[in-house]
Amino acid sequence: MPSRRTLRRPAVLGTVVVAALAGGLLGVQSASAAGTRIHDIQGRTRISPLAGKQVDDVPGTVTAIRSFGSSRGFWVQDPHPDDDPATSEALFVFTGKETPDVAVGDAVTVGGTVSEYYPGGRDAGGQSVTELTDATWTVKASGQPLPAPVKLDASAIPAAYAPGAGGGSIESRTLRPAAYALDRLESLEGMRVSVVNAPVVGPTNTHHELWVTATPGHHRTARGGTRYGSYADPNGGRLKVQSLLPFSQRPFPAANVGDRLTGTTTGPLDYDNFGGYTLQATALGTLAAHTPAPEVTRKQTADELAVATYNVENLAPDNPQATFDRLARGLVHHLAAPDVVALEEVQDDSGAKDDGTVTAGVTLKKLTDAVKAAGGPAYAWRSIDPQNDQDGGQPGGNIRVAFLFNPQRVAFTDVQGGDASTPVRVVDDHGRAGLSASPGRIAPADPAWKSSRKPLVGEFAPRSQPGSRVFVIANHFNSKGGDQGLDSRFQPPARSSETQRTAQARLVNGFVRELLAKDPKAGVVVAGDLNDYQFSPALKALTAGGVLTDQVDKLPAAERYSYVYQGNSQVLDHLLTSRALTRTDYDIVHINAEYADQASDHDPQVLRIRP
Repeated sequence: MPSRRTLRRPAVLGTVVVAALAGGLLGVQSASAAGTRIHDIQGRTRISPLAGKQVDDVPGTVTAIRSFGSSRGFWVQDPHPDDDPATSEALFVFTGKETPDVAVGDAVTVGGTVSEYYPGGRDAGGQSVTELTDATWTVKASGQPLPAPVKLDASAIPAAYAPGAGGGSIESRTLRPAAYALDRLESLEGMRVSVVNAPVVGPTNTHHELWVTATPGHHRTARGGTRYGSYADPNGGRLKVQSLLPFSQRPFPAANVGDRLTGTTTGPLDYDNFGGYTLQATALGTLAAHTPAPEVTRKQTADELAVATYNVENLAPDNPQATFDRLARGLVHHLAAPDVVALEEVQDDSGAKDDGTVTAGVTLKKLTDAVKAAGGPAYAWRSIDPQNDQDGGQPGGNIRVAFLFNPQRVAFTDVQGGDASTPVRVVDDHGRAGLSASPGRIAPADPAWKSSRKPLVGEFAPRSQPGSRVFVIANHFNSKGGDQGLDSRFQPPARSSETQRTAQARLVNGFVRELLAKDPKAGVVVAGDLNDYQFSPALKALTAGGVLTDQVDKLPAAERYSYVYQGNSQVLDHLLTSRALTRTDYDIVHINAEYADQASDHDPQVLRIRP
C-alpha cells in the first residue's frame, strides 16, 4: 500500500473514471472548447461536463502554489465570475513532481485535459477533484489582485449536511449550495475561502493538519470541540487546515482542541480522502492557546470499586520509556489508580515484528513497573495470549485486551482452563453465576471475531464487600476500516464494518444474558473500545433487552466523547453495567484525544460502583 502522503496518482486517470460514469469509454478529445471559462469546466454538478476534453486559453489568476510533494501544481481563479452559485470559479492545475513556473498574482491562460481525480482511488468512495492535467500556460501579466476570499461562517454553511440518495452517488445531482453543506463546499472547490478567529476542533496531527469549525456554536462540547451525536448531523462546519507556507517561514502550529486560530486563515479550498474539504492556507491565523487542562478524576472511596478502560494504542516493549511513563501517570494521577483496568491494544513482546511471538508479559511488566514508579499500586494482570496473527490490528503485533488489578483492593478469581480457542461458559457456583474459566474468552471461534480481538471475561471479588463478585468483560470490537467517509459521494455513506461489530455485540449481550439467567442480581461491567457510537446498531444490540446500561448516556450531552476524529468529538469507548449495579459514578477523563501531544489517541474512562 502507498503511504498516507503519496496516494496521489496522475490525475489524468480520472478521465477513465468519468467515462465509466457515462456508461462508455471516453477518450481524450482533441477539439478545444473555444471561449471556455473555469465555471464552464466546473459545471453545476460534482463532475465536469468537459471531463476528458482538451481546453485551451482558459483565463484566470494564480491564487496559490503547491511547490512540494508529488502533487504539485497551482490554483487558478477567474476574477470575473458568473452569477451561478453552483459553479466554482477556480481550478487546480496539476503538474506532478514539477514545481510550476508561476507566481501568485500572475494572470494566465491555461490549457490541458479536464480530469476528475479521486483521492485514494475511486473505490474509496470519496469525492473527486476537477483539475487540469498535461497542462500548459501562458503568463499574461503579473502582480494582479487576487479575488476576495469567500468567508465561511455559520451564515455560509447550511445546517443540512448532504442530499440523501439512498446510499447511491450524488455526483450527477445539481449542486444546491444554499441547502446542503457538502454542496456549498463543492461549489467553492479550488476557490479562495477564509475563516476568521476559527476554533480548533481537531488537534494538530503528525502530518501537520488540524481541524477548525466555521460554525462554533453548533454541537459545542464542554471543552470547545464539536460533538458528533447522530448519523443525521455530521457537523458540516468542520474544515481541515493544511499549510502551503514554507515550514521555515511559518511553522505549523501545534494546536489543541479549544485553541483558536485568531485573525484570518485564507487559501484555496481543496479536497482529499483524509478529512474531506481542506483549506490550503496561504495565510495562517495566529494560534491562541485556550486549551483546558487535562482532567483529573476523583479517588474512589473505600466502599467503591473503580473499573476503568483504556486503549493504550499499540503498546509494545519497544515503545519509548516515556510512553510507558505517561500512560502510568495517567493511570495513577488522572485516573486515581483504578482497582481494575481493562486495557486494549496491548501488543506482544516483540511488538510489530511478525516472528510468531504471542506472549505479552514483557509489555505488561513494563507498564506495571512504570505505574509503581509513578507512585501507583503494584498492579497484577491477567490476559490470554491470542493465536498468532488472528486478532487483527497492526500486523505482527497480536494486540489483545488485558486486565490490570490492584490486589490490595480486589481479588481475581482464577479458574483454570482459559486459552485462545476454548470458549468460556457460564456455570452454576453454589446457586450463583460462575465461569468455567477465569479469565476466559467469549466464543473465540465464532465468525464474528474473525481478525478481531476476542472479549476477555474475569471474575473479581472486591475486598471492601466480602462475598460480592463482579464480572468484568474487556472488549475491543473491530475497527471502522472500509467504511465510507462522512464526506463520501455516496449518501448516506456505507458503514460496512458495523455488520461485524453488531454481531460481536450480540455475542456479548448473549453472554451477559446467560450470567443474568443464572443470577439476576449478578454485577456485570462491560468495558472497552467498542469502536462505535452510543447511537449505533452495535450499541443497540449490546444493550438489547435492557440487560446493560451504557453509562455515557447518563452524562450531559456536551461531555459525551472519548475520541476526536477529523474534528468530531465522539464516543468509541464505553462502560456498561447490568441492572444490579445501580449505584454508579461515571467519568470520561479527557487527557489525550483533544491534544496534539498524546500518550494515546483515546481518552480513558472510569466507573465507580458500589456492588
